[in-house]
Amino acid sequence: MPAASEDPRKTAPGTTRPDLPHSSEQDRFEALVTEADTVSVEGWDFSWLDGRATEERPSWGYARAMAERLGRASAALDIQTGGGEVLASAPKLPPLTVATESWPPNIARATALLHPRGAAVVADADEPPLPFGDEAFDLVVSRHPVTTWWQEIARVLTPGGTYFSQQVGPASVFELVEYFLGPQPPEVRAGRDPEQARAAAEAAGLEVVDLRTERLRTEFFDIGAVVYFLRKVIWMVPGFTVERYRPQLAALHHRIETEGPFLAHTTRFLVEARKPG
Repeated sequence: MPAASEDPRKTAPGTTRPDLPHSSEQDRFEALVTEADTVSVEGWDFSWLDGRATEERPSWGYARAMAERLGRASAALDIQTGGGEVLASAPKLPPLTVATESWPPNIARATALLHPRGAAVVADADEPPLPFGDEAFDLVVSRHPVTTWWQEIARVLTPGGTYFSQQVGPASVFELVEYFLGPQPPEVRAGRDPEQARAAAEAAGLEVVDLRTERLRTEFFDIGAVVYFLRKVIWMVPGFTVERYRPQLAALHHRIETEGPFLAHTTRFLVEARKPG
């Protein structure tokens, strides 16, 4: 961590007045926030954060494992594909490949990316029912779905078919969430529990054959990274805007500038479930 330099804003030993920032610090704050608040957040590509934030990746390598399963499938569905980036990373797609997405900018982006690969993108509201017939796919995949509709997944899978998904786990990045929203109640912190996913999958008639969880280190190196992340991952701090949270952002900027990166932890779980056949 970088050491703080002597600061004329000190009002007493060990205290600082963040409401009176250095002009250079204030200028940097405004530049970083303006840049992050105006850049496009379409799609599900986080390359804008290169050099600004880091996140450990789960050991299981979801994209690689997904690609292996796609290479063996005959008909596959990617639910909530985002901009199609993860699906498009697979070297080989099944003869029939379909993706669903609800956000219009992402639909356009995914269509441009996936149609040349022979995959169709279907606009869908991410609510039941899925716009497909029964037993339409032998593989259904989804990376970081907002909601998993297990009954619908079971319905569209062929007997013997597989659902393979990496999902956000409980209290993910809650150091950042609670910085802006304050302490969250236990029921919120316990949401997205992998064991709840297991129970819901089994209630839908699926057999869970793999369930793994990891807690991973995440660091934000400047306030622009925080703004971009919260604009893109909109469910973390619902209704987030720079103007609404400017005082908190300014205080966090000062903290990062004087103490070093903001540390949080993401949680991820991998679930693979099979339809008996």
